[in-house]
Amino acid sequence: MNVTTKTIDVGNGREISVETGKLAKQADGSVVVKCGGTMILSTVVSNHDAKPGVDFLPLTVDYREKFSAGGKIPGGYLKREARPSDDEILVMRLVDRALRPLFPSDYHADTQLMMQLISFDGVNMPDSLAGFAASAAIAVSDLPFGGPMSEVRVGRIDGNWIINPTFEEFAQSDVDVIIAGTAENIVMVEGEMHEISEAELVEIIKVAHDAIKKQCAFQLELAAAAGVSAEKREYSHETHDEDIKAKIHAATYDKCMAVARQGLADKSKRAELFREIYQEYVDGLDEETLEAEAPFISVYFNKTKKEAVRRVMLDERIRLDGRDMDEIRPIWSEVDYLPSAHGSAVFTRGETQSLTSLTLGGKLDEQMIDTMADKRFEKFLLHYNFPPFSTGEARPIRGVSRREIGHGNLALRALKNMLPDDNPYTIRLVSDILESNGSSSMATVCAGTLALMDGGIQMKKPVSGIAMGLITDTDGKYCVLSDILGDEDHLGDMDFKVTGTADGITACQMDIKVDGLPYEVLTEALEQARAGRLHILGEILKTLDKPNTELKPNAPRIEGLIVPNDCIGAIIGPGGKIIQEMQKETNTTITIDENENGEGSVQIVANNAEDMDAALKRIKLIAFPPTVEVGAEYEGKVKSIQAYGCFVEILPGTDGLIHISELEHKRVEKVEDVCKEGDVLKFKVIGQDPKTKKFKLSRKVLLPKPEAKPAE
Repeated sequence: MNVTTKTIDVGNGREISVETGKLAKQADGSVVVKCGGTMILSTVVSNHDAKPGVDFLPLTVDYREKFSAGGKIPGGYLKREARPSDDEILVMRLVDRALRPLFPSDYHADTQLMMQLISFDGVNMPDSLAGFAASAAIAVSDLPFGGPMSEVRVGRIDGNWIINPTFEEFAQSDVDVIIAGTAENIVMVEGEMHEISEAELVEIIKVAHDAIKKQCAFQLELAAAAGVSAEKREYSHETHDEDIKAKIHAATYDKCMAVARQGLADKSKRAELFREIYQEYVDGLDEETLEAEAPFISVYFNKTKKEAVRRVMLDERIRLDGRDMDEIRPIWSEVDYLPSAHGSAVFTRGETQSLTSLTLGGKLDEQMIDTMADKRFEKFLLHYNFPPFSTGEARPIRGVSRREIGHGNLALRALKNMLPDDNPYTIRLVSDILESNGSSSMATVCAGTLALMDGGIQMKKPVSGIAMGLITDTDGKYCVLSDILGDEDHLGDMDFKVTGTADGITACQMDIKVDGLPYEVLTEALEQARAGRLHILGEILKTLDKPNTELKPNAPRIEGLIVPNDCIGAIIGPGGKIIQEMQKETNTTITIDENENGEGSVQIVANNAEDMDAALKRIKLIAFPPTVEVGAEYEGKVKSIQAYGCFVEILPGTDGLIHISELEHKRVEKVEDVCKEGDVLKFKVIGQDPKTKKFKLSRKVLLPKPEAKPAE
């Protein structure tokens, strides 16, 4: 074996070591990245030839957490790792978005990059290392790549920036941002914050880039130490014909510019006009020429169209739909659209529309997430659905896509810190995208805010979001686009989404495709995003300016109370008998857990005030029992029947006997003639045995005395 190991200092007294040449040697590149006791095995394999007809990079990025890495056995019936969790998919997306733009545009071979968490110490966060491990595996391979690159997480504690914080440090941080880049450029940003300013976000990116530069230089040193040649594999995955390219450009460029200058707001009309230009060129070819040019027409036409649209924007300041660069599309919104939901909203901006519903539940509705790292319960869920009809397509639905998981997570991160701290509910938002022409995740944020407020959730502050774009050229000319269309997203050099309140940013997501983006341009783009975000916020507040004070009539009511720890068992009862009985008789759902202070935390979910009051009364009687007083009147359930009387519940946990002679004024032959088990009787405590402390009860003293019969 030719094992190479190198170590880099990442600050805070921690080091990352990278080993290559020992494991997975049949892969094109493999490394083991280790920080403390956390280890990731990263491998990359790429075919030498591309499949026929493939004109893109078929890149698959996989990240899997082995339960054995943390000394755990998976739950469930199969007891083995199954489909990737949402957390794993989100890590895959972070790495994929950073790597994909760095491969050559003409490289089309099937490429698979796999990262496996093989050891976990519970201290160092593995997702902070995933991008670094992925790039290091490529660095020691012969794959053509525009890297190396690295990803780091930035946190902040007491105003101090921390690179790749530990779990303990992360719990104290008020920002969570993962940033990827090369030594020269930033390529990806994603994170959540507690209302930070645009200037602070730029500072985070600068701090991250300093660390990224060191890690990229380290990867080059690692490759050199491992004997990897700077010369990468040769490939030829595309065939080009410059004459045909020039011919198509000459025939269609001016026509594409003419369509771009029209500023048509209708997406389908624009697409139709571009198709006509394409078809006009094809129809003008004879059969022999068409056969020769067929493999190139679509590729070269799309490049020509992209160039034309970009030049119209840069030189003439005309956008595809005719808006100004900082103009937001028309917005309309509506709340309380779904009568049976606990809250709902429709948000429409241009040709993008989200219908979002709110559902409220109790503690039993929380989502249990059992991962290798921990088992946790989430009480805020946001699910984003992107059906094919939203873009006028007909295609099969193959389950939830990675894109849907990623967009839903971004919207969730935008909203979650603005939920009330004392929120007792499990909250589920479902955003169904009914139309899409760019920025559907930001529509979800806006519709989510309205649905929460419509449902009576007392948000700290409303949140809005905007998607921005950037187009540049090699001469330094650029334009920043507010509220981008889907087409502008595809042809731009940067797209970034920013969400926030009137006072600061709560989440962001950026993908940067241009080299050497100056921080001055980024700052300008963020300031323009802020103006657009505040405009959108003002529009949604015209629909509903503050949360409703009342829940919907069909929404569940939840109340909680804290009880002494030694009362938990009494409330639950043997085998859960007491709590199950209370739930059945009061038509409520009751849960009880021990909180961090060692007290009992009780949550009651009811559909009306009467049931809630009944459940609260019974729990309080157990947790805070009043003293049974001689001479007082009570009402209680018959617990059991004996030949000599019946035992009734005076207070929860305290029973007493009504002797057969105390049931009625007249002689009672059988107790069953007066009552049966489960009946509720009114009675009076008439005494207590000083030795046994048992209470003597009477029913007949509360009954009217029969009139005396006259003497014969």
